[in-house]
Amino acid sequence: MNKVIIPNGANAVIAEYKEQLIPEYSGNPFIEALPPIYSQEEVVEKLALYPRYNPEERQLESHYRIHMVQRLFQCFQLLGIHLDLESRISRVIRQGYLARNPFKPSYAESLQDGYKAIQSLKWELSSNESFRTTAAGFTIIGVSGMGKTTAINRVLSLFPQIIIHSQYKNINFSMYQLVWLKLDCPFDGSLKGLCIEFFHKVDDLLGTDYYKKSGVGRKTVDNMLSIISQIARNTALGVLVIDEIQHLNGAKSGGDEKMLNFFVTLVNTIGVPVILIGTTKALSVLQSEFRQARRGSGQGDMIWERLSKDKSWELLINALWDYQWTKKEVPLTPELNDVLYEESQGIIDIAVKLYAMSQIRAILSGREDITVNLIKQVAKDNLKLVRPMLEALKSGNIKEIAKYEDICTVDIDFLGFVDKSKQSLDWDMRMKMLQRQQKEKEKEANLSKKEQAILKLLDLNIDAKKAQKAVEQVLDSEESLEVSEIVIKAVQMISTNDKPKQREKSKAKKMDENDIRFIVEEGRRNKKSAYESLKEKGLIRQVENDFFKAV
Repeated sequence: MNKVIIPNGANAVIAEYKEQLIPEYSGNPFIEALPPIYSQEEVVEKLALYPRYNPEERQLESHYRIHMVQRLFQCFQLLGIHLDLESRISRVIRQGYLARNPFKPSYAESLQDGYKAIQSLKWELSSNESFRTTAAGFTIIGVSGMGKTTAINRVLSLFPQIIIHSQYKNINFSMYQLVWLKLDCPFDGSLKGLCIEFFHKVDDLLGTDYYKKSGVGRKTVDNMLSIISQIARNTALGVLVIDEIQHLNGAKSGGDEKMLNFFVTLVNTIGVPVILIGTTKALSVLQSEFRQARRGSGQGDMIWERLSKDKSWELLINALWDYQWTKKEVPLTPELNDVLYEESQGIIDIAVKLYAMSQIRAILSGREDITVNLIKQVAKDNLKLVRPMLEALKSGNIKEIAKYEDICTVDIDFLGFVDKSKQSLDWDMRMKMLQRQQKEKEKEANLSKKEQAILKLLDLNIDAKKAQKAVEQVLDSEESLEVSEIVIKAVQMISTNDKPKQREKSKAKKMDENDIRFIVEEGRRNKKSAYESLKEKGLIRQVENDFFKAV
C-alpha cells in the first residue's frame, strides 16, 4: 500500500480496492479497501514474532548477555485463542460496514440527521430508528497478565489504521476512513475522561481539533457522546476498542446505565462494533442489561483464562526455551517444565518474567545453568508482590481466589457466554511447523549496530572476546559506520593485531641457540656451511667414530 502522512496527523495508506469473493462485501469501498481475509497459516506468519538468536551469543561476556535476555519479552507465540481473536476482529469490522455503505442514500441521511441533532442539541442516544445495524461487538474478559492487550495490538496491526479515499470506480469519493481506534479507560474511571481521550486520539490521527471544539468548556457528557457518535459516522470508524474496562466507575460516569447504554448505542444505532477488554474485575461494570442488549450479536464473548498445562502451554514454553543465553545450554526437562508452571500458575506474563529472571540470576552468579532449585529461589525472591495471588491459585480455594478480582476464575455458566470452540489437535502440530518456518524468516531483529556486527563476526568463527573488543574499538573511533563497514574494519583490526604476535613468536624461536635454524643462520654469517656449523655444535658425528668405535 502507498503510505502518506496526514498534515498534523499520522501515517495513512491510499485506498486500493480489492475484488471480493463474498458477494455482500462487494460494492462497498470501506470493505474493499481493507486487507484480504487471511487464512490461519497467513495469520501465524504475520503475527508470530521470534527475535533473532544466535547460539554463539552465549559466549559473550555476562553484561551483554543479560541485556539479550530482554529479547524474551519481544517473543510473541501464537496460540489458538489468538487465531480466534483475529478471526473475530476481521469479521466484526466487515460486518459493521455492511449497513454503512457510503454510496447508499441511508448513509448520507444518517450523516445529515446526526449533524442536525447536534446543532439543535435535541439528539438522543436511541434517536435513529430507521437504521438497522449489522455491527456485532464482543467482550474479552480474562485474568490479568495473559497478554490480552498485546494480542489485540498485534491483531489490529494487520489493518491500516487510516485509509484515504479519493476516487472509487471513477466516482469522486474524498474521505478518511478510520478503520480502528483503541482507547484506554482513564484511571479515574469517568466517562467524561473517556470522551476526552477519544477526542485526543482522533485529533492525533487525523490532524483535527475536536478536543479544542468539544472537549473543553461546559459541554456535558451527553453533548460529548452525541459529538463522538457523529465523528464515528464521519470517519467511518470500523471498530472501537476500549481496554482496561475495569477502570470505569459507574458513579463517576453518571451511572452504569448511561455508560453501558452509550456502548450499546454505538453498536445498535450507529453501527460501530465495540470491543471491551478487561480483567474479571470488570464483571461488576458489565451488568446484566448490557449483556442482554448485546447477546444477539452472534459473536459471543471471549474468556481468557490462565493456560492449562496442555498443548498451548507446551507450545509457549518450547518457544521461549529456544532463547537461552547461559553458557551451559540446558534442555527443557519435564521437571523444569513443571516448576515453571507451578510458580507461574499458567499466567503468561509471570512465566516469561520468571524464565528471564532465572537466566539473569544464573549468568550473574556465575553458575551459568538453569535448574529447578534456581527457578524456585528466583520465584521466592522476586515475585513477592504477586505471591499471595499465586498461592491462592495453587490452593484452588475459591474463597481465597475470590479475594483477588483480577485473577478470579470466570463462572462461564453464570455469564452465559458462548462456549469456546477448541482448536483441533492436529493444528498444534501445524503451529509448531509454522513456528519453525517463521523463526527462519526472522532474519532482522531490533539490535544495535554493535550487536549486529558482533554476531556477524561470530558467524565468521572469530573468538567472541576478540569480536567484542574489535567492534568496540571501531565504534569508538567512528560511530556513523554501517554494520558491514564495522565488520570489515573489525576483521582488519583483528588480523593486524594477530600478525605482530606471530612475528614475536618467530623471533623468540630464532633466539634459541639450540634451534637448528638459528645454528645454520649463525654459520652463514661466519661464512660456514650448514654441515660445518652443525658439526661444530656436535649435532653431526663421524660414522666410524660413533657406531663402529667399539668394534
